Amino acid sequence: MAKVMVVDDAYSELRVMETILRSVGHDVLTYLDGDQLEEKIVKERPDVVLLDIVMPRRSGYEVLRSLRKDERIRETRVVVVSSKNQQSDRVWGMRQGADEYLPKPFTPEQLVTIVGRFLK
Repeated sequence: MAKVMVVDDAYSELRVMETILRSVGHDVLTYLDGDQLEEKIVKERPDVVLLDIVMPRRSGYEVLRSLRKDERIRETRVVVVSSKNQQSDRVWGMRQGADEYLPKPFTPEQLVTIVGRFLK
């Protein structure tokens, strides 16, 4: 299956996504913040990154802009997973370089489907 990196500062949300994705056979890496995420992506080479927006130190938008500027990892697929679920939030996330936007709360089926879109 896929290698999925999940980045969310809410431990409970992180575990929910991890459990859902592992239940369908994905290899899951989890991080509670976006600190040095670029280097983690270079090292781990995930198929897709699930990225929260509202996080301490570095927002998901800041992380996303940095990923898109880094030639080593700019093609990494990123799905924003956020409780910010207004249409303007989705548009802004896509403008920042997200490949897809999944609002919270989501169903397990929605999460599995959206990750499946980016499998090789």
